[in-house]
Amino acid sequence: MTLHDLATRALRTLDAETAHRLAVEGLALGLGPRTPNDRYANLRTRVAGLDLSNPIGLAAGFDKNAEAPAALLRAGFGFVEMGTVTPKPQPGNPKPRLFRLTEDHAVINRMGFNNEGLDAFVARLARRKGPGVVGANVGANKDSADRTGDYVTGMTRVWAHCSYVTANISSPNTPGLRGLQERGALEELLGRLNVARAPLTAAHGARPLFLKVAPDLDETAVRDIAELARAHALDALIVSNTTIARPQSLRSASKTETGGLSGRPLFEPSTHILAMFADALDGALPLIGAGGVESGATALAKIKAGASAVQFYSAMALEGPGLVARIARELSAMLKTEGFASVADAVGKDRR
Repeated sequence: MTLHDLATRALRTLDAETAHRLAVEGLALGLGPRTPNDRYANLRTRVAGLDLSNPIGLAAGFDKNAEAPAALLRAGFGFVEMGTVTPKPQPGNPKPRLFRLTEDHAVINRMGFNNEGLDAFVARLARRKGPGVVGANVGANKDSADRTGDYVTGMTRVWAHCSYVTANISSPNTPGLRGLQERGALEELLGRLNVARAPLTAAHGARPLFLKVAPDLDETAVRDIAELARAHALDALIVSNTTIARPQSLRSASKTETGGLSGRPLFEPSTHILAMFADALDGALPLIGAGGVESGATALAKIKAGASAVQFYSAMALEGPGLVARIARELSAMLKTEGFASVADAVGKDRR
């Protein structure tokens, strides 16, 4: 057992949010694992113009304040997404608000976009040195009178200091936020983001713009979002955020807590929605699969359903940052076993 495994086991004895906080602080101090993220040649890939050493990314939510992007890249991630950050600092929802569902390999959170705000976030990103793909996930303040404006502000502030920007309109923990996925509201949001990114591109160069969506969508919503994503030249969709559904199979004592469910129970529904988006878009833009990724097999299933890359967070919260190295090793081996020369060769294979 490694030192990092022992540290992860020790953190599990603490309440979930305290353990999370200590994990981020430890990584920021350089205490995390170190695994080359370019170890496997068959994992190198390109997504939305970004060259990735591997397709395994860290989802937003773990490092909300951009405290440890370099350490997370050193742990073996091919790309990492910081945030969600809002224009103004906000404390989030009352504690407790993060719950381990150990028996279900799952997490429920109702954090509510707790973060230090754009000033602290941008200052840290601006000081970052070294290579690596680091994305910024932006959101809206709970009390904002113009939530669409918050996304424009967030994108504008982070643009020069990140590799890509994600607009997170799918968290269930900010009241009314998911309403931005409705056709009229989404059309306004994407229109305003497009207007704002033209001068940013002229000043600082192009950045891919992603949209993160919920798994709790029907066929009409999937079709509408896919159509608007094409019309407004989005560069990728991240499918998906946490779910408000509660499968009957849940066994843990915290299963009735309010918030977004993630981890193993999210794998099947999020992969189903991913496949629906793959069908609706038919290759028009890449997809990033999130929800229940915890192994090489689950990562490959997302890729074969239509994802060009994957993200995870909950499994790392349960198993520690060393998990990314195992997923990369397993995914590389499985690609070879199934006869795929590269990640790109496997994308959407189950749709063909």
